[in-house]
Amino acid sequence: MLRSLSVRVALALLAGLACGALVQAFGGLGARSVVEGFEAIGGLWLNALRMTVVPLIFAVLVTGIAGVADAAATGRLAGKAVAWFLGLVLFGCAFTLAFHWGAYELWPVSETGAAALRAGAQAPPAADTMVQQSLGDWIRGLAPANPIQAAAGDAIVPLVVFAAFLGFAITRLPPARAALMTEFFGSVAEAMIVIVRWVLWAAPVGVFALALGVGMRAGAGAAGVLAQYIVVVSLAMIGITAVAYLLALLVGRVPPMRWARAVAPVQVVAFSTQSSLACLPAMVERSRDDLHIPDRVTGVVLPLAVSVFKLTSAVANLGVAIFVAQVYGIEPTAVQWAGAVLVAIAASVSSVGLPGQVSFFASVGPICLALGLPLELLPILLAVEVIPDIFRTVGNVTGDMAVTAIVARGEPTEETEPLGRGSPEPELRALH
Repeated sequence: MLRSLSVRVALALLAGLACGALVQAFGGLGARSVVEGFEAIGGLWLNALRMTVVPLIFAVLVTGIAGVADAAATGRLAGKAVAWFLGLVLFGCAFTLAFHWGAYELWPVSETGAAALRAGAQAPPAADTMVQQSLGDWIRGLAPANPIQAAAGDAIVPLVVFAAFLGFAITRLPPARAALMTEFFGSVAEAMIVIVRWVLWAAPVGVFALALGVGMRAGAGAAGVLAQYIVVVSLAMIGITAVAYLLALLVGRVPPMRWARAVAPVQVVAFSTQSSLACLPAMVERSRDDLHIPDRVTGVVLPLAVSVFKLTSAVANLGVAIFVAQVYGIEPTAVQWAGAVLVAIAASVSSVGLPGQVSFFASVGPICLALGLPLELLPILLAVEVIPDIFRTVGNVTGDMAVTAIVARGEPTEETEPLGRGSPEPELRALH
């Protein structure tokens, strides 16, 4: 169990909070000075993570957009699947904004716990320094006059727009040049991931150092706020998963018992692995054997789903950013929220193939930057991400199978009969 980075980081968080609380209760000035020295180590670790965010998100977005354009060109089925996934991701973003705002109205973040997290993260509230931006200014700023300056200033929305244009432009190049550009940016992304893995190797030390400050300044006062974060984000994942269930039953017209029999084994794999990609074989098998979906549908829709579109990723990532805004008492403008949704969708697409710990920073960091939020709280939230990540993966695979069932509706089976019109169920070959 201790081989899992998530487990080690969670234990480091608990140990840091406990040790910090003991210093607060029994330690003198000398002990507090030692904790402050450890906090400097935590700050160094956090800066090492932050330095990879901009080049990583840019590189993976360029290659991801090129991959989406290429996948969408494979035929009518892919285009139909892309349309459904884009619509669901947009719905998911609207859902999570409404859900979290309602949840925090009914269950406000404790000011005491929020103060503990702010103090432990050593990041001052940015509300007084936020620049209020009009809709016209936001639209004009979507295209960066100087992309390098945008990157240096953490102007993440214009950078995402530039990366998207570059990704689509690469698909218009001659194949040899397109391959060269894609390989270059893919290599940049892989190099950034190597750096992040090096930094994450020291994650238990970094999180322990940061948690020491939280524990010293507020004892165990922050524990309740972290529990609230886990509950609210996980409930949002459960809600969007329920939407996927309804779509499969009402739009895909899959009988309830058949749908439950098909999706349950896949959800078990998702729960245990926390990887949509690892669930792909089980999704293909259950879609064939239980839902009787033709191979040519599963062969297009499911790989596209797990590699590009993740139903709950944008929901979860926006939920993290909303929690950070609640902790710091920051109220972004409507145009900033619009930019954050754009970035959340782009980050969801571009996080393909990234390890869970890497994708947390690569996906949530740009959203926080788009909203003018500090990033110092993210390492603490990473330490408890293992629980929301379970519900995130379960929701992703449920959405993947639901869209596959919807796209297959009306498609001829392997016996050339329309699916779901009373035709005999075809004999499908087993998955090897």
